[in-house]
Amino acid sequence: MKTLTTLLLAAALALPLGMISAPSAEAGSTIERACMSSNRRAASRPLCDCIQRVADQMLTRRDQRMAAKFFKDPHRAQEIRQSDRSSDEEFWKRYKAFGTTAGNVCS
Repeated sequence: MKTLTTLLLAAALALPLGMISAPSAEAGSTIERACMSSNRRAASRPLCDCIQRVADQMLTRRDQRMAAKFFKDPHRAQEIRQSDRSSDEEFWKRYKAFGTTAGNVCS
């Protein structure tokens, strides 16, 4: 639970509420599937479902696909965080806000 929450918490406070996009109808369960298929002891249907609901509120479909990859390859998150690309920096701000919110709502 601590590792999963820490991964998600590595994500918060960057966007003002007015900039958070509405959930996409097609957002689906990208994060939930990645969460459930991770080999973390804390992964449970209720926790992963909660994390997905927060993702639907805060992340675009594209953001969710990128974030889902972090469950299998946590090093990828570090690469994105340290990237010099402005698009990676903007994603990281959204992801950080998502992680903080998911940590507060889903724990």
